[in-house]
Order: sequence, then C-alpha cells, then structure tokens
Amino acid sequence: MNARVTLHDVAREVGVHPSTVSRALDPERSTLVKDSTRKRIEETADRLGYRPHMIARGLQTGRTLTVGVVIADLGNTYFTPIIHGLTAGLETHGMMPVIAETQDDHQRFANILDHMLGRHVDAIVSLASRAGDRAILEEASRHVPVIIAGRPLAHTTLPQVIQDDRRGGVLAAEHLMELGHRRVVQLRGPLDVENFARRAEGFSEAIRSGGAIEIGMEVYARRPVITEGIRLTEILLSRGPLPTGVFVHNDLMALGVLSVFVENGVRVPEDVSLIGHNDLPMIGHVNPPLTTIRSPGWDVGVRSAELVERFIAGQPVEDSVLEPLLVVRASTAPPS
Repeated sequence: MNARVTLHDVAREVGVHPSTVSRALDPERSTLVKDSTRKRIEETADRLGYRPHMIARGLQTGRTLTVGVVIADLGNTYFTPIIHGLTAGLETHGMMPVIAETQDDHQRFANILDHMLGRHVDAIVSLASRAGDRAILEEASRHVPVIIAGRPLAHTTLPQVIQDDRRGGVLAAEHLMELGHRRVVQLRGPLDVENFARRAEGFSEAIRSGGAIEIGMEVYARRPVITEGIRLTEILLSRGPLPTGVFVHNDLMALGVLSVFVENGVRVPEDVSLIGHNDLPMIGHVNPPLTTIRSPGWDVGVRSAELVERFIAGQPVEDSVLEPLLVVRASTAPPS
C-alpha cells in the first residue's frame, strides 16, 4: 500500500514551506497565498493524490466537519428522501453525515449519542425521536447543536424541521368524507412517536367536524412496520363488519393491511377504501396503487442542513413546519 501523501510531500515538490501549502489548501486562508503559488500547489496536490487530514484540521479549527445523523430504521424508506436532502445540503457546506440506526431502542439511542459526542461531531440531527428520548437529546444539546427532523419531539425547545402531521390526518379524513364515506377507522402508529399522535388527532377532529363516524380501535402499532399493519388488520377483521374507509398511519403498515385484505377477499376500493401516509417510492406500483399523503422528505433534509449551518455559525434558528400533500390513486373510491 502506498504511503499517505502529506503536506510536507507537496511542499517539497513545489519548493515552499509546509505552512504555505496548508494556507493554500485551506479555503478560509487561501487568499493569503499568491495566486501563482496557490495554483502550483493545488496542481501538485492533485497530481500527488494529496487528501487533507481532517482530524488534524479539526484540531486547528475546532470543527470536524461531520454531523451525526440518527435514524430510527434504515429499512424504512420514509427516511430515504430526508437523508438524500440532508446529505446534499451538508455537502454544500463542506460537511459529511455520520449515520447510525437506533432500531427504535432507547438505550441504543443513548449509546449512539454518547459515541457521536465522543467523535466530536459538529452537530447532531435526530430522525429517531420518541417521547422518552427528550432528556438524552436535550443533554446532548449541552455539548453540540441538536436538530430534530422528520419525527417531532413534544415539549422541547430544541429546533425542529418537521412536516405538519396534524394536517396530514385532516387531509386523509377530508378525502374519505368527500368520497361519501361516513363510517371510517384509522390504524395508528406507535403512541410515543409524535408524528402518529398528531395524525390521529387531525383525523379524528376532522371526522367529528364532518359528522362522520370513527370506529374506535384501542390497539396501535408497536413499530410502524408491515407486520404491525398485518396484526392490526387481523384484529379489525375479527370485530365484525368493516367500515368503508381505512386510514393507515404510514405506507409500510398499509402494505400489511392490503395483504390481509387480499387474503380474506376484501376488495380495495370496491369494499373498503384504503389511504396511507408518506408516499413511499414503491407505493404507487402496488395493486391497487395506494392513495396516500406525501411527506416533504427532501425539503425536510435540505432545511435541516441549513439549520445545522446556521446553528453552528451562531445565527438565530427557527422551527420549520412543512406542508404534506394528498396524492389520490386507485385505492380510494366512493362507497359501493
């Protein structure tokens, strides 16, 4: 394996002092070096394959140019556009994400935060917050800026970039009622994830205001995954006649709902209209294509990156609440 090219190697090749090379290759100090010398240094560094030593630079600047990004579930494609937007936004500011997964486990989350603080990340973006995680996130914020993104956190002063989940629930309810559905149900995500609590509130309030009837379901998903959608649907089917409209709190659970309906001969939308939330990439290609509420994932990611940069720069930061969008497909129709 070839030895790592150092500043001294570049300096020796150009015939200047290593400190001149350091200044020339530092965007914040490059103007201190004469243009012709800087150009020779840049060309030589590129030819030799020099890469800056980020740890050493961090010791000089007090920054590592890394941002800890904590995700609940890497297998949940709800997070994919957020990560894409966040990564793109961070790169424009010369920063890179360090990504870890909690699997919705509180102790794992705490361990990840400790590890990231130990790595001296410049900031932390949480896409994994549940109600019981507020204390550990606020403790971490005593050491580095912490941004809440994607999953809201109630009763905290930490800055947040989120979607309007209450509005998402309202959109789902209004769509079903506009189609003529008067007897509906919602299959809820975990109670301690604020997205789902707000979707539930918005849906229930809109149904009451519209004079329709919501069938009560005291059970809810333990995690927002396909298998939990299957479990909740089996419980729903065991309770007698189905309502004509079903709102499922996320698209992964809705896939589980759809599979149980198929197995039991329940036709969508002829017997039951089905609407999900998030608009995952594959959800428009299932049979039937799923009506859903589109989450503004890319924008959440980009704005989170902007907030990180402002926070690090000591500039004022404000919460961002982005609007969801109803996407109508073939899984909803007027009741037969």
